[in-house]
Formats: sequence, C-alpha cells, structure tokens
Amino acid sequence: MSTMTKKHNRKLGLLGAAMTTTRLPRYTIEIGTMVRDEVEGIMLDSGFLNGAPFEWVTISLRYGLKNDDEPKFEPVNESYGDLPLAIELDTGKLAAASREEMKLAFEIATLKALIAAGRRFDLEYSRLQERLEQIIG
Repeated sequence: MSTMTKKHNRKLGLLGAAMTTTRLPRYTIEIGTMVRDEVEGIMLDSGFLNGAPFEWVTISLRYGLKNDDEPKFEPVNESYGDLPLAIELDTGKLAAASREEMKLAFEIATLKALIAAGRRFDLEYSRLQERLEQIIG
C-alpha cells in the first residue's frame, strides 16, 4: 500500500489547526490525546479499517468559526497510507469550554468525520454511530 513505513502503530491521528487568533485552554492537547485514544479503541474493536483503502486516518480539528457536520476529504496519502480529513470547530465555544465540554466537542467532531469516511468507503461504522448517538442523545 504505502511506499514508506510509518513510525508508529496508531490508526487515528488527531491534530489541531488554528484558523483564528483565539487562544485555547492549555489542556487542549491533553483532551485531544484522550479523545484519540478512546475513539481509536472503538475503531479497532469494531473493525472500521477492515477492507479500507488506507491504513489509518488523520483528522485535523480546525479551530475556526463554526461547527462542521461533514469533514473535508483529501485523497489517501500514498506515501504514508493515511486518509486525511479536516473538520471545523467553533473556537468561540472552545475558548471558554471546560475539560468535559471540550472533550465532547472533540469527540463529536472526530466521530462525525469517521462516520462520513465510513459511508464514503463502505466501512463498518455502526459502533461509531452508536457512540455519537449516545453522546448527542
């Protein structure tokens, strides 16, 4: 699949990208790491990547002005074997968010992005959908 060997065993990568000058709380990275680990566990347990045309997924959480329902898709990265996705989050809400509120915002955005990828690539995403419904009611 990929011509390069990735230097980790992750199946989900989360990164943050500022689109505004608003400063976010210091615990942003800590919360992102927690969400990555939890959602990656669901991905692995549910077989989300079985039959996928990529080895792992990277999601850029874009700290912007609105909350997206659907991610932006980039082509599968042939060099690294990942599917790059990006989804925008409302920085105004994140700047004042408690740890729990930020965790929910990150988890909802991550799940929405993965579910959209599951639909597009005909992957098993029912457990991700169940978790999203559990969170948002």
